[in-house]
Amino acid sequence: MEFKKLSFGTDGVRGKVGDAGISPEFVLRLGMVAGKVFSSFSNKPSVILGRDTRISGQMLESALQAGFISAGVDVLLAGCLPTPAIAYLTKSMRLTSGIVISASHNSYHDNGIKFFDGDGNKLPDQIEQKIESTFNDHSFSNSSTILGTVNQLNDSVGRYIEFCKGTFPSQLSLSGLHIIVDAAHGASSGVIEAVLMELGARVTSIASSPNGKNINKNVGTTFPENITKAVIKFSGDFGIALDGDGDRFLVVDDKGKIFQGDELLYSIAKDMVRINGLSNVQGVVGTLMSNFGLEKSFQDMGLEFRRSRVGDRFIAEMLRQTGWNLGGETSGHILNLNFHSTGDGIINSLQILAILINSDVTLSEWTDELDLFPQFLLNVPISKFPNWHQNQEFLRVQNKIGLKLKNKGRLLVRPSGTEPLLRIMVETSNENLSESLALELKASLKN
Repeated sequence: MEFKKLSFGTDGVRGKVGDAGISPEFVLRLGMVAGKVFSSFSNKPSVILGRDTRISGQMLESALQAGFISAGVDVLLAGCLPTPAIAYLTKSMRLTSGIVISASHNSYHDNGIKFFDGDGNKLPDQIEQKIESTFNDHSFSNSSTILGTVNQLNDSVGRYIEFCKGTFPSQLSLSGLHIIVDAAHGASSGVIEAVLMELGARVTSIASSPNGKNINKNVGTTFPENITKAVIKFSGDFGIALDGDGDRFLVVDDKGKIFQGDELLYSIAKDMVRINGLSNVQGVVGTLMSNFGLEKSFQDMGLEFRRSRVGDRFIAEMLRQTGWNLGGETSGHILNLNFHSTGDGIINSLQILAILINSDVTLSEWTDELDLFPQFLLNVPISKFPNWHQNQEFLRVQNKIGLKLKNKGRLLVRPSGTEPLLRIMVETSNENLSESLALELKASLKN
């Protein structure tokens, strides 16, 4: 059977579930090919599989494990578990790779496959390229004598809960705090509640009832108004929202104010400087989407700030290059290598709570020196304008806006790495100006 060309995006392989996209046949083939590649550098490769709560997850899990087994790879099934939990278990159990069946913050119609290497990092480019280049080679399967095996890891959730709790300062407690949790009906459902309660908090959960089709549906980090309303309604001290696979987060204070990626990255960096000193922190990695105000605040703090391409794998690469430990995205995907090799919404939430308990201030007070620029973002379906990068009027207006904003703001135009969208972002000190410039640029596409 011939498949479409396999192409890894910024976070694995992702698409619509069905014959033309993420199908059982496609995933079976992916497991066979990836298993064969893993076998080329490991005598007896072993992997762990996890998934989120999408209705297609178990179907794809069965196909993926069959592919790996046929290639001679031993498989551990972790069940429904957040993406960062699989990264942790892969490293702690000395496995060849960890694989997550998830489409992150997308709706249940989509699904995807994410890979981690044995150190809990995203799979290196050269291994992804090897899988891509051999994906449509002839079919193969090992004989029965060298097939892989499959086993269930029954205590996977408990192991991860203890790992998360271990990142919270032992001298601190969440006792007396009422925390509202929105787990997006996703893989963290029941997990984040257990972590917080075992650390002493009273927890009210508003989106931890997955049914296979409600993951990310009007809940989670992409719908922050949901957690905001719940914090006010239930008189919470804090609200924490995650995305469907648990690697992104946002925080809401007791007044319903939302704190997202840039503010949370600033908060963690400020505390790292307080504890370790400026010379030991050195710098922070953001992305092309990071707010211009965040960059200025880090410069005022004395920290170097560098921008990577959008995507946590690119942040991780730049962190390794610089030797720094902290980076993150506006979306709330933050990498703090002091605690984990990948973005972890639960662990990063615990660090924010620890900062506020230690400093005895509110999150608004902690971030009062951060002045973010109004940022206006438009998402344009690429299918409507496939030749956007060759549109002369679009390029002319883009250049005109760039000159107008020089040293006063930023314009960013980029295709999404996870969705078929063209993102147009403008940030200036004036919100109305940001919006009007973004709309002007979008309108030029039609010419």
